[in-house]
Amino acid sequence: MAESEQFEIFDDEFQRILGPDPSLKLLADTLTFAEGVCWLPDQNKVIVSDIPNNRIVSWSESDGFGIYREPSDRANGNTVDREGRVVSCLTSGRAVVREEHDGSMTTIADSYDGGKLTSPNDVAVKSDGSIWFTDPDYGFLELAVGHGDKPEQNRNRVYRVDPDTLDIEMVSEDFDKPNGIAFSPDESVLYVSDTGRTHGEFRPHRLMAFDLAGEQHDRLENPRVFADIEPYVPDGFRADVDGNMWVACGDGVQVFSPGGDLLGKIHTPEVAANLSFGNRDRQTLFIGATSSIWSIELNIAGATRPTG
Repeated sequence: MAESEQFEIFDDEFQRILGPDPSLKLLADTLTFAEGVCWLPDQNKVIVSDIPNNRIVSWSESDGFGIYREPSDRANGNTVDREGRVVSCLTSGRAVVREEHDGSMTTIADSYDGGKLTSPNDVAVKSDGSIWFTDPDYGFLELAVGHGDKPEQNRNRVYRVDPDTLDIEMVSEDFDKPNGIAFSPDESVLYVSDTGRTHGEFRPHRLMAFDLAGEQHDRLENPRVFADIEPYVPDGFRADVDGNMWVACGDGVQVFSPGGDLLGKIHTPEVAANLSFGNRDRQTLFIGATSSIWSIELNIAGATRPTG
């Protein structure tokens, strides 16, 4: 793919974000399915889940490509909490876990209402420490990246875990296959992608938005379609400091304004599944695209969590 074909500009704002000479840089190309892209600021590296190979790999400017965790229980989505600890969704392990600073693992959630979780997919940590994650049925449906065991949950849901008690509550079950999850920069909106189209052409392939309500801002209200995504489905995504949403999907990365207008695209040679802003200025976008990991320097930074 020629460099001139890698970028589509639909709005002048996207050109400003990209700068005059944008360039995708290939970091690694030995993965089978790159997911769970996550920047670790305390370690100055990016980690990426390679689900079929049952490992989490890493890349840093100083050390290059390496192995972060193997085996990984087929980890999928990853994020970091306010203390810099890695929180991972385990597809085979059917759990959400946190890696403590001493390397030990704490189980955050592995069941709901008396039954095992199906296959936790992606996770976001709010500034109050609460952990929000999606639990579709891909682990049951896709043996190459899952476990094949019959689900013990009767719905695919989005959950919230209290940071102090680790009590789990369902916040939404109105999805076909809830997948990616992220907050707006001010945490007033929660975005969740629905990727039901992976198992039927006429099933959902959209990004949903919800207002956070209630005294603890832990209740979802005003569900609405933020954007329908073509081609294929919206997978992982992140917000930048201006509230633009960067969505990994069938043709690479699509970038939407806070109002849902498509600003532009970054085309990758393979289907993109996840992404993360990183480096010290958070102005580098790391992209996991099937067998490869890419980076691009931008003129905008990824959003950080509110304080207080």
